[in-house]
This record gives sequence, C-alpha cells and structure tokens, in this order.
Amino acid sequence: MYDFHTRPLPSRVTYTIGLQTVKKSCFVGLPSGLMLLRKNMPCSLCNTYQSALFHSSEFCLKKRKTGEEKKHKNSIHFTPKAKHKDDVIKIWKNMTVAELAEVTHRDIDDVFEAMLYVENCSQLDSPESEIDDVGLTHNIARRLGYRCKIVAPPSADHHKEKPNKDAVRRPPPDPNQLVKRPPVVTIMGHVDHGKTTLLDSLRHTSVVKEEFGGITQHIGAFSVKLPGGESITFLDTPGHAAFSAMRARGAHVTDIVVLVVAADDGVMEQTVESIRFAREAEVPIIVAINKVDKPEVNIDRVKQELLAQGIQLEEMGGGVQSVCVSALKGTNLNLLIDTLLTEAELASIVGDPRGYVEGVVLESSLDSRRGKLSTALIQRGTLRKGAILVAGTAWAKVRGMFDEWGDHVLAAPPSTPVQVIGWRDLPAAGDEILEVESEKRAKEVIHWREEQLKAAKQEEDLKVIQEKLEEHLQVYKSELQQRRQEGRIRSRSKPRIKESNADESFPKLSFVLKGDVDGSVEAILDILETYHSHNVCRLDLIHYGVGHVTESDIELAKAFNATVYCFNVNISKQVQDFAQEKKIKVKEFKVIYQLIDEIKNSINAELPLVDKEDILGEANVLEEFLVTEGKKKIPIAGCRCVKGVLKKDAKYRVIRREEILHDGTLSSMRHLKNEVENIKKDVECGLKFDDVSIRFQQGDIIVCYEIHKVPQKTDWDPGF
Repeated sequence: MYDFHTRPLPSRVTYTIGLQTVKKSCFVGLPSGLMLLRKNMPCSLCNTYQSALFHSSEFCLKKRKTGEEKKHKNSIHFTPKAKHKDDVIKIWKNMTVAELAEVTHRDIDDVFEAMLYVENCSQLDSPESEIDDVGLTHNIARRLGYRCKIVAPPSADHHKEKPNKDAVRRPPPDPNQLVKRPPVVTIMGHVDHGKTTLLDSLRHTSVVKEEFGGITQHIGAFSVKLPGGESITFLDTPGHAAFSAMRARGAHVTDIVVLVVAADDGVMEQTVESIRFAREAEVPIIVAINKVDKPEVNIDRVKQELLAQGIQLEEMGGGVQSVCVSALKGTNLNLLIDTLLTEAELASIVGDPRGYVEGVVLESSLDSRRGKLSTALIQRGTLRKGAILVAGTAWAKVRGMFDEWGDHVLAAPPSTPVQVIGWRDLPAAGDEILEVESEKRAKEVIHWREEQLKAAKQEEDLKVIQEKLEEHLQVYKSELQQRRQEGRIRSRSKPRIKESNADESFPKLSFVLKGDVDGSVEAILDILETYHSHNVCRLDLIHYGVGHVTESDIELAKAFNATVYCFNVNISKQVQDFAQEKKIKVKEFKVIYQLIDEIKNSINAELPLVDKEDILGEANVLEEFLVTEGKKKIPIAGCRCVKGVLKKDAKYRVIRREEILHDGTLSSMRHLKNEVENIKKDVECGLKFDDVSIRFQQGDIIVCYEIHKVPQKTDWDPGF
C-alpha cells in the first residue's frame, strides 16, 4: 500500500493503524517524513498533540539527547515550549497604525480588527493616522497578543522619509497671461537725507511731522495715483543705522530703488549700505540728489563720491540715471516721476493676477481693536476677503483689508500694499505669504513647519550636548589617568561642592521689551546682539513681544525684578496702576536711540564702583635722617614738595629710578619740629612711614595720591 522505509519509533508504545493495533516489534517502517502517533498523544520530538494518525517530521524539532535520556533510553521526554522574543514590541508616542502593524509583523487588517475591541479608536481611520496616546497603542498591542516597551521615537532619518507637506510657490506663469502692473519703488538712503519728505511731496501728505525724532522707524507702504492714471507703489525704509534689516527687506521686494543722497552731506554710511542691498537684490538704481536748494552745495562732489562706490551716472558715462530734486520745495519731482515710469517701461514690469496669492509681510503689529494685522505686499494673484493665507508659522482667514488711509479694499491685485486682519498668530516681518485651499490645509502646513523647526532645534541642541559630553569625558579621562598614576582607582570621598552659576558673581540687568511692530522689535534685538560684555554686566532679556503692555508682563517683570521698556506702545491707566502697585518701573520711548541710551545708562548703574587714583603732589628726597626711638633707628625722609600738596592722611609711593620701592601710608609729617597735616609746594618736610624698614636715597621721588570710588561706564558701542 505504501512505499515503507525503515524509521525508528519509541519502544513500549502502541500505535493504531486503522482498526489494527501494532507494536514496535511488528512494525517495519513508515513513509519518509511521516510518523505514526496514537490519537491525542504528544509527539516525542515537538511536544504537540495531534489528532491525525500521521504527523509530518518537517514540523518537529530535532530531539536533543541529554545525559538523562541516555540513562533512560526507553523514556519519553517533552521539550518545554520555546519563548518567542517577538512577544515584546517597541512602541512610541505618535506612531501610526501602519508602523504598529510593522513592529507587530501583522497585516494592517489585523490591526484594524483589534481596534474594534478597543475604545477611543474611531478617529483612527487610515494607516497614516497617528496614535497620540501611548496607552491606546498599548491596549491595541495587547489585543494582538503582545507586550509593549515604550521607547523614544525613531531617529530624524525616519521623519525625513515623510512626504513634504509644506506650501510652496506656484510654477512660473504663462507669459501670455501676464499683465502690466504698477512698479514697486523703494526709497532708501541715509538718515535725515529727506526720504520721507520726498515721499510726502509725492503724496501731498505730512507723514514726516508724525514721526518721533524726525526719523522713520517703520517700513511704510503707499500707493500713489499719478495725474496720467498710472500708479506707483512706494516703500519708505528707515535710514537709521539700527534698521538695516528693514532696508534689506525693502530692497528684496522692490522693482526699482530710489537712492536719496543729500547734496550737503554726500555719501554716508547708510548710503553705502543701501547701495550694497540694491546690488544684492539685483534691482536698478535711480539716484535722487536731494536738498539742492540749499546754498553752497557741491553736486559734483556728491557724484564723485557715488562714483567711488561704483555708481556711475549717465552724465559721467555710466548707466545710472540721476535727478536733482528738492523734496521740501517740490523741485523736479515731475522729472523724477517720469524717470521712474521710463525705467519701469524698460524693465517690462508685469504680473499674474490669477490663481492663489503670493506675497510678503512688510510689517506686522497688534492692534487693540482689530487684533493681529500685517502690512502685506501682493506679488502674484489677487487677494480677496475670505482667502486662507499662511506665512511662516502663522495662518489667517482674511476678515478684511485696508489701504494706507484706513479705507476698505475689496480686491488687492499684484503690487498692492494692504493691511490684512484675521491672523490667528502674528506673522514675522519678511515672511512669505502663500494662499492655500482650506483651513485644514493651512493647519497641515503650519504643523509641518513647526515640526521642521523643532527638528532643527533638536539637531542644534544635540550638537551642544555632544560638545558638553566630550568636554566632560576629557576631564573625566584626565582625572582617571591622574588617579591611576597615583596608584589609586577610587578617589577619596570629598564634601560635595555646591553648584553655582558663574554669572552670579556679575551684575545683571533684567528687562522686558514690548514694541509696536515686529520690525521695530527685530531692530532692537539686533542692536542688543552687539552687546558682548556679559562678563561685566549680563543683559537678561526676560521676554519680548509686539503689542501693548499687559498685567502679565508686569507679573513677569516682578518675578525677575526686571524693568519694562516700551517702544511706541501706549500703556493703559489700569496697567500703570498695577505696575505702581507691584513697584515695577515702566519706561516709554518713541525714538530707538533714546531707548538704547537708557539701557546703557541702566548698565552703568549696575556696574560696581572702581578705584580711581588722583595725584595730589610730588616730593624729592634731599637726605635720609635716622632718628632714635627707644633702641631702634627710624629712617626719616627729608623732602621738598615740588608739585601740588602733600597730605598726611593720603597714600604715598616711593619711586627710585622708575621702580616702585614702597607703597603705603605715613605715621608722621613734620615741618621743622611741628606735626602738620599738609605741606605746600616748595616747602621742606620730614616724612616718617608706617613701614620703618624702607630706606631712602637722595633723588628718590615720593608721590602723594588718593583713591576715589567712581562709577564705571560700559564699553558697549551699538554703532550709533
């Protein structure tokens, strides 16, 4: 019936084939790979119960013969059940359903089936759904028959595999769809060279009268309607040295740069910086030589200074156009407008008014009535009410738009500056604005960007941790090597030294900073970055932000014994009373250099007093006298005062051939035989020092001086 081959079976075991019972003695063999078992009896090799008559040896484990088996050859031994290492799996927070299926080596359908028996799993409807509750992940794994071990999320390489969910600019538009748009012109130059006055003359306004200290401290965006029907968008950038970031931002979003140079001052430091920003942005430059109405101005000198900076004007054989204007009297303003329009026509300035909006945040602020708002320059598309925008890590659903006059704007095509309200968070100046299709998409973009920033922060922190670890290991290894050389492995127990911060020995100035707009706060922070004397007095910036001073700011300042500095920010009566109650100083400023000067004065007030030496007089030693006091010979310096006055209670320094021999005080000063308190010029005297070991020689110089405590001044130079 079968092709039997000889195969040994355990003795003294009865097997059943069909209805016939056989023993080992009457059994010849079984087919290869098969083994006869009694019903419901365990296999001697794999220790499993089988109900079938035949059991395949492919599933049996190899029998290991122990010493006990050799003694009892006829006994049957059962191998204990092997433990599976895969019973314990690793789980982590925010792992996806697909990742759980991967670590459990189960099909994704098995995981979803197990989730049917676990509460709070209804929201997990796709393999990419993240399980933010570790306890929920643990319950699902238990349903699958696994024990869990909570570990940290996988490395950053795992996150890099995730798809990019960021919002990006659209591809370049079809040239046939482009239409003509107003040029964006940025006014740049040195402070007090008349930039805002020039813009006021073009707009017929008086913005310069509203500025504190006569300087521009924000980026102003204005749209000017010309008599011919054309429009030009002007950006007015600050000329003060503190606002270099604003000038750089203005140069990179513009089509044309108007470089304003005062005819009486010529090329200054911020003029050179503006030229550099324009070249980096690769935009054309038009030079407006202002204040030509002033007497005795030298326009040729200004042109030569511009040539030294690489600006070669047309009249000097170059390609840069220039116009001599007077912003105050309106001289040649029409010529400047014609030059701008000609340059815009040559540059073929066009834009795409269709599709999703693209733009840039020029400035952002916090209004007590309208909430968070930003000044945006539209570069592509047409912005309308209800649009969903993302900028940096902030997003908005546009609730309204306003022009520079505060009037409502229904649609903002390219090159239009508008104020946008509806931001959930305040965007930063310079952030790129992109329109997305829905709020869900906006939140997805913001979440992805925050994760990228968090990952970058973790990488930076990891580098710092690695550096600290290497420093610690170097110190540890050197100490260990030293102990081994001394013949001891363990160092003797020493009393633990109390850990202290090294900065505690230095004075500290703590403060809270609040500004009206993001750009101003950014400029102040850039100036504070130039302070590097923290080993003398540490600047401790507790908090900074945009908007009005609140009671929480006062509470924070109280906790750190800090001062609140406000820049162009109004303080309500309620907050002022609260600050007085908490005894917190709140200082208001309208001009940026006044704020920096106040911080410098506060630093000086925190610095300890230093010793200052004041020279009172000088005397020459004529001869040494030895006076007997008791049994000792005491040296007395016979001197003549040659400069100033000598005081008995002052300090004295003995100098011989430009070398200081002694520095101390007197015990006696005599003129003739009388004890005196001071000696005037050209008067002889005898000086006895407290230290009687000092000996004098003819020609020694004795200097009389006093030490005064004087306040220190910081060496911080912010650059203006």
